[in-house]
Amino acid sequence: MPPLAGNAAIGQRVFETACSACHGSNAAGNEDAGPPLIHIIYEPAHHADEAFQRAVAMGVKSHHWRFGDMPPVAGLTRGDVAMVIAYIREIQRANGID
Repeated sequence: MPPLAGNAAIGQRVFETACSACHGSNAAGNEDAGPPLIHIIYEPAHHADEAFQRAVAMGVKSHHWRFGDMPPVAGLTRGDVAMVIAYIREIQRANGID
């Protein structure tokens, strides 16, 4: 894990509170609940930042994984999700996903 600062550090805190139960520590996935976001499927060219915004706001039908549909996540603003995206993109880059 690279040292995080700014928006990515804020996003990490939001992620740990609102997302890690399903998407795992460091977005590495939870085999019983949700997929890893540190995966080529979630690279910016395939899942743009707005896809993350929409998934959090409206939920998303399962289409890449066997985990089932993702429900909307209550209590997060677009700003919160923007910080989470900054965190995810930072750790994706650290893992060779651009």
